[in-house]
Amino acid sequence: MQEIPLWLPVLLFSMVAHEYAHGYAALRQGDPTAYMLGRLTFNPLKHIDPWMTIALPLLLGVSSGGRFIFGGAKPVPVNPRNYRSYRRGDIIVSLAGVATNAALAVACLMVGIGLGLLGDALPAASGTLALLQRMMFWGIWLNLLLGFFNLIPIPPLDGSHVLYHLLPPALGLQYRALSQYGFLILLALMLFFRGLFGVLLFPALALNQLALHVALPFALMPPPTM
Repeated sequence: MQEIPLWLPVLLFSMVAHEYAHGYAALRQGDPTAYMLGRLTFNPLKHIDPWMTIALPLLLGVSSGGRFIFGGAKPVPVNPRNYRSYRRGDIIVSLAGVATNAALAVACLMVGIGLGLLGDALPAASGTLALLQRMMFWGIWLNLLLGFFNLIPIPPLDGSHVLYHLLPPALGLQYRALSQYGFLILLALMLFFRGLFGVLLFPALALNQLALHVALPFALMPPPTM
């Protein structure tokens, strides 16, 4: 919790970038809804939901002593009926946010290594550069976490849209009907089935460990423990 000033700005930007990617992909697929509503922007104020972004994370964080925090940005509105190809468009738009988080994780790794090299060349600035590098290390983990979390096939997460199109039509309709209970299912999974939840997010943890192993020779201070 003491590192909130380091990870919170990175998390906010990563969430905004995730939602922006959905809106931009929808626009490219023929749906201008997000653009027309002013949501195709990196302005974080446009993506903050009073409950999901502020109240719920604070409530859970305080009640759990900082051990459990969950929230999200305001979903970008899209209208799949406007897609030139409904199936193709829905899959592309759904995976756009995940792809953006993956790209940001790689970018954070590259910038983190660059800051390490710069810190070695400029010892006088190594303290400031070390803090910036630590932000980048947080960025690797947070973007991997956001990406793989959204791939969990529980409606309305992004992964559920992809699975829906892989199912037979009748089963797909029943599956999509779960979206009205999706938040409760997800919350129950995180609270009461942490082992299963940990398995679902294991790829994020493994890739983060690999990235930190690559970056460790360039670290100006020990990377954060996830």
